[in-house]
Amino acid sequence: MENYAWAGRAHISSSQQSRWFRLYTLIVAVSVLYFSTRTWFGNHPSGEELARRANILSQCRYVKTPAGPPANFHARSESDRFSPDARPTLIRNATIWTSGHNGTEVVQGDLLLLKGLIRGVGAVAPSLLSDLDIQVVDTNGAWVTPGIVDLHSHLGVGSAPDLDGKPFHLPSWHPVCSHDANSLKAPILPWLRSLDGLNTHDDGYELARSGGVTTAQILPASADNIGGQAFIIKLRETTERSPSSMLLEPPYTLNGSHFDHNLPPRWRHMKHACGENPSRIYSMSRMDTGWNFRQAYDTARKIRDQQDDFCAKAEAGSWQELGDSIVPEDLQWEALVDVLRGRVKLAVHCYEAVDLDGIVRLSNEFKFPVASFHHGGESYLVSDLLRKTWGGAPSIALFATNFRKKREAYRGSEFAPRVLASNGLPVSDHSILNSRYLVHEAAQAHYFGLPTNIALLSVTASPADAMGLGHRIGRVEEGYDADVVIWDSHPLSLTAMPQQVFIDGIPQLKAPQVSVKPSGFQSPPNTPDFDKEAADAFVYEGLPPLEPRSAQHTIFTNVSSLYMRSIDNISVQERPENVIVHNGELVCSGHCPSYLTDDKHAETINLEGGCIVPGLTIYGPSLGLAEIRLEPSTTDGIVFNPLVDDPPAVLGDSIIRAIDGLQFGGRNMLLAYRGGVTAGVTAPSGSFVRGSSTAFSLGALNILDNGSIQSDVSMHVAITRNNEQSVSMQIAALRAMLLGKGSDVMLSRVRAGTATLVVDVNSADIMASLLRLKREYETRSGKTLKMTFAGAIESHLIASDIALAGVGVIVTRPKPFPYTWDERRFLGGPPLTADSLVSVLLAASIQVGVGLPDEFEARNLRWEVARLALASNGTIDQTTALALATVNVERALGVDVDMPQDLVAYKGGDVFDFEGKPVAVISAQLGRTDLFE
Repeated sequence: MENYAWAGRAHISSSQQSRWFRLYTLIVAVSVLYFSTRTWFGNHPSGEELARRANILSQCRYVKTPAGPPANFHARSESDRFSPDARPTLIRNATIWTSGHNGTEVVQGDLLLLKGLIRGVGAVAPSLLSDLDIQVVDTNGAWVTPGIVDLHSHLGVGSAPDLDGKPFHLPSWHPVCSHDANSLKAPILPWLRSLDGLNTHDDGYELARSGGVTTAQILPASADNIGGQAFIIKLRETTERSPSSMLLEPPYTLNGSHFDHNLPPRWRHMKHACGENPSRIYSMSRMDTGWNFRQAYDTARKIRDQQDDFCAKAEAGSWQELGDSIVPEDLQWEALVDVLRGRVKLAVHCYEAVDLDGIVRLSNEFKFPVASFHHGGESYLVSDLLRKTWGGAPSIALFATNFRKKREAYRGSEFAPRVLASNGLPVSDHSILNSRYLVHEAAQAHYFGLPTNIALLSVTASPADAMGLGHRIGRVEEGYDADVVIWDSHPLSLTAMPQQVFIDGIPQLKAPQVSVKPSGFQSPPNTPDFDKEAADAFVYEGLPPLEPRSAQHTIFTNVSSLYMRSIDNISVQERPENVIVHNGELVCSGHCPSYLTDDKHAETINLEGGCIVPGLTIYGPSLGLAEIRLEPSTTDGIVFNPLVDDPPAVLGDSIIRAIDGLQFGGRNMLLAYRGGVTAGVTAPSGSFVRGSSTAFSLGALNILDNGSIQSDVSMHVAITRNNEQSVSMQIAALRAMLLGKGSDVMLSRVRAGTATLVVDVNSADIMASLLRLKREYETRSGKTLKMTFAGAIESHLIASDIALAGVGVIVTRPKPFPYTWDERRFLGGPPLTADSLVSVLLAASIQVGVGLPDEFEARNLRWEVARLALASNGTIDQTTALALATVNVERALGVDVDMPQDLVAYKGGDVFDFEGKPVAVISAQLGRTDLFE
């Protein structure tokens, strides 16, 4: 066959063809290798890229992982908060209430605290004790409980004493610089953190520890709808002395998103608020609040959905589609995103049903759980609603009796805890600032019907669970934090206080001072029957009728003791058995003639071993002048301050008289009456010259119904550093008034020494200046100036001078707390100090009375004077305690009429315990016996 050659192409030999073939093969091989390598590298990223993707996947796993402790948490042998200061401690011969079995478990035996943990309960294995330098605490059978857990605290962010932190040159409207509980920048602030404002020098820490509180949730306050993130702290001092060193299980996200995402997330915490507080601060309505919440949660939902979409693509391997993008994050909203993921324990400040309903609906719209409602004044009225909360019913944190201070709290009830508990809802007690008396809140709830086990759980395991920390605090179990309290009596008995408090195994009370309590106080009180009252509170939606029914003839049987008052003292008749009353007057006690005991028209009341004592007299609150303290339309208002502007000409030199503004039948007044308080002395409210006080009967229908006891009692002024004017100006003005400025009748009586000048004052320095003014006036006028200090928190510092000057003292804060600079040098009282303020003043032979500051507290007056007596180690007996709130306070105020011989009958117990129930007032003033059952 003929060979053809293409035009222009030379002939190629076979050897040349072989070379060209090899070259061609090489080129093809190189090309294949090149393109296959590109494909391989394209499908197999670099090590750096693989690490980036792994980090993204771990982030995606983390955002979907539920919060909570690791499965092996209780296998730990040492607490993450362990300090070398925690010496091994064996607590012996204890009666241990563990929180177990729904609060019914009590174990007799020992307790080992080791490396910050509880390592043995009941019978401690000898092997645990070997080779330990151990300290032994023999409790001699005392009650031991878990450390008290405060679910609602502003310690550290609302620090005591309360200081503004701003210089004088700033205008009065300028925001304060050292109050860190609220931001006023906007109503929605989920990115703020209470930790960033936590003051480690708050005087409240030591007081809280002295009440057995070991752990607290530090919440932003309630000015904002979303006030920010909360943090849990232990209340012991640390060697680092920093806020961070106080934290308990802070979230790993605390300092950014760069951490080991293989760790299970820890619980986070956040504060919401609805109702009057945000509305007042931002001049908005509840409709605005509702929209604020919805808009915020919608923003968080969009971010969550972006994260979920991104992670779905990452988990599906769609890396080319994702490119170099990262998991969507927004530092401002990430905490609220975590709420939607169910990893935040949400605490919501709400009082009324309308607000509770709004949050329940919000939780279902955006599908997030609520850990706890706080204050919850109307929560007991809407149990079914609360159970509709998305994720389950929250815990309800309540006051025991602190209601009616504002409109939204007006329907609150002392029976709320028992009603909620009976409906299967968890309850916790709280007291906001002075959590030293948190156990007393639980004890009051117990008195009004909360079961013993639930009352104790309400300040231990229940709040711990609501915080998400029930795996390590709130219980006495092996493996739990070594936070325990040794009590001097049963924790629910009146004035129970710690003998020692351990936090992380470290004792907190340096030299505790406690009194020996009656043997009966080692068991829980046998509380009265309030079933009808609790039912009425629910039926009447928080406003049950409080007016008593009256009887003219009454026979009291099974009376253990009868106390009677005279002008100067209290006397007692033991075991009179029978007391017969006609028209409010006691006509017979003891063995009475048959014509009296067989009176068919008389109403017979079996006191079941109870007692009859004088009705108490309350001073301090604006009882009778203010029904809802923060609702101006229900109060008498504030007296004009003559140091600010010239008073209205129509007033002339007149001093305001409280009797002109009295109102009767208020709920605080009637509840105080039902609590054994039969008389009140109240003064107008004001910041300098307050006016003339009046004495009145709490049970009267109005001022014309024998309501007035003494129309004008004493003249009242207030001298404080918190006033708009200097202390020196205030005292100069008072000097001018005493030496001739003004012609009012009451002022003239003060000048003449026939009426008492009552000065609201707390600073020892200001009191010393007033004593000097008293001497100056008496020297210049030749007349005696009758003077009494009210409040007088620092009066122990100059007790001998007060006694020498013949000045009386009314202690209106028997539970001391340094709210202001003037109160910073307070005497803590047991267990911090051996003596209380009252016992020091009594020992100095000062005329001492006891009052209370707030209207809602008036009903609790008997418990306050009882607490002083029980903690006095025998220096204050029962008759002296009664005198503190009757003849002593009246004498200190200058009451110069014979007080009515009003008596109160207590059923089933004593006036000074949690067993007696006031069932009747025998009113000589009103000429009848008022019955409460």
